[in-house]
Amino acid sequence: MLIWLKAVLLVGASASFALGVSLPLMRFESFYVFSTDASLIEVVVSLWDGGDSALAVLVGLVSIVFPLAKLLLIAAEEMAGERQNGQGVLARLVPVLSKWSMMDVLLVAIVIFATKTSGLAQAFTQPGLWFYAGSSIAVAGMSALATKSVAGKT
Repeated sequence: MLIWLKAVLLVGASASFALGVSLPLMRFESFYVFSTDASLIEVVVSLWDGGDSALAVLVGLVSIVFPLAKLLLIAAEEMAGERQNGQGVLARLVPVLSKWSMMDVLLVAIVIFATKTSGLAQAFTQPGLWFYAGSSIAVAGMSALATKSVAGKT
């Protein structure tokens, strides 16, 4: 039963991650006439094109590369069975990446809060943010289940 739950979480996390980075995260409306939607990929590309390459690389790493790496490492870890002894390379990398899991969801929430309280524009969450958060939660669930199954074997 546990293996099916892990499989469902893996598929759900993968699909949610893909939708989360490609669908709009938020919509900004100013003066009830102008509106702007932006996906995570569009934000990174816009920063790069705007000359903020260092910020684009940082946002891309923390928002796209690290979560994707964590998702892939947890999947590889489950298939390789390295969690059984907790000594594998994958078992040491996943906790490092875990520290960055929800950071960008928090940053988007702060931007939305700041925009709403400034009075200059209205900000609304879009499906991309919810899929992205769902992916992070599913990956955390997979990690917790893997840890639980290891604890039960020792």
